[in-house]
Amino acid sequence: MRPFAAHYTEKSFPTWMVWKKRRYVVAILAFFGFFNVYALRVNLSIAVVAMTQLREVVINGTTTHVREFDWDSKQQGFVLSSFFYGYILTQLIGGWLATKFGGKQIFGVGIAVTAALTVITPYVAKQSFYLLIAVRVIEGIFEGVTYPCIHAVWSEWAPPLERTRLATIGFSGSYVGTVVAMPLCALLADELGWESIFYVCGTSGLIWFVSWCLIISDSPSKDRHISQAELKYIQSSLGQQQKGRDIKHPWKSILTSMPVWAIVVGHFSENWGFYTLLTQLPTFMKDILQFELGATGIMAAIPYLTISVTTQLAGHAADWLQERKIFTTTQVRKIFNCGAYMAQTVFMITAAYLLSPVGTTVCLSLAVGLGGFAWAGFGVNHLDIAPQHASVLMGLSNTFATIPGIVSPIITGYIVTTPTAFEWQTVFFISSGVYLFGCIFYGIFASGELQPWAVDRSSRESVEIEEKKRGSENFAYTYD
Repeated sequence: MRPFAAHYTEKSFPTWMVWKKRRYVVAILAFFGFFNVYALRVNLSIAVVAMTQLREVVINGTTTHVREFDWDSKQQGFVLSSFFYGYILTQLIGGWLATKFGGKQIFGVGIAVTAALTVITPYVAKQSFYLLIAVRVIEGIFEGVTYPCIHAVWSEWAPPLERTRLATIGFSGSYVGTVVAMPLCALLADELGWESIFYVCGTSGLIWFVSWCLIISDSPSKDRHISQAELKYIQSSLGQQQKGRDIKHPWKSILTSMPVWAIVVGHFSENWGFYTLLTQLPTFMKDILQFELGATGIMAAIPYLTISVTTQLAGHAADWLQERKIFTTTQVRKIFNCGAYMAQTVFMITAAYLLSPVGTTVCLSLAVGLGGFAWAGFGVNHLDIAPQHASVLMGLSNTFATIPGIVSPIITGYIVTTPTAFEWQTVFFISSGVYLFGCIFYGIFASGELQPWAVDRSSRESVEIEEKKRGSENFAYTYD
């Protein structure tokens, strides 16, 4: 039997006309939002290579080699991790603000301010090492609200059986942004100087912000361009899951819920490997694989091209498996998440042993790329277990998942000092161990079921009435 109110979708527009369906317009704009989020985040990973490399200069008729910024590996580690000092502070705050003022506004402002600060980064970097760190911390503070806020958007816009595909469309923008930014930033550094990296990325973010404000509404009911068929479909599908702005979060229940901690551990594990490579892959490819700067940007982008594809495939596959009732929501989340972590563990270890240009690039591409399947697990799981509290749950999990962005570059900076192949192998072994732990923990404690603490008493009574009216089968389908 089809889910309740599915006929509204069938009567509106053909599947391929996504621009006619406002929820997919939101997903596409979210895609470009996250595209800019990661372009603004990854630009320094490429720029720092150009900023610290030796250059030939002529001083008093004598050719010598100097660095514009003479930072050692530890200083570079602190510069690369400074963004996350601020990023970790606003995860829960961002989720709470989104429930009070709407995800659209907070999401847009977070990216806009980060973009504006990126434009002035070249000037700041030339003034002071510590001032640069301060600006990156502030960028992190504003960008920290983005992931929690987007779950507040999906809690208004995403029907349960389309959650995974809509969310992963948005999330995949992060990886496409990385794919485009790495080679583009390398090209800009070679052709126009490292300063142009920040000017281009910052301007792109500001242009997106204007588009987001003009096109997207806070909820379907406030969208002037949505069809009545789509509006009824979304509202009927969400039913009692639709939230108001006066939500009271049951913090004790949240903090003692093992399914919540399964998401937290899963998010932390995925981000450890991802952030390690995001911040260090260009340096690794230059130091060990001997790639030039231009080639480094292109080769370092390959793993993120892979994950941008797998994220889309995983999102559609996960929804299809649920819609056809092949697996339950819990089974889908565990299969996708744990399967990805097991494979990522294997490929990280293999990459550590190969350390060859082709073999290592292939293994790292698969290790990063399979993370797309994990995002169809833990990344959407917040909406399964507590849709009304999804933004604060994402804030909680992303708070812990930001720790790798702070710790991993610093640890790598202390491990990789020579640099040698053995030092980089140690970095990869650590990531493999974290993936394996995440696989075990998530496999034991994760759930895809709506949690009792996520439904208040009045909602439960309404749910019981609705269940009697519609039949248990349709009701269960709506809430999974």
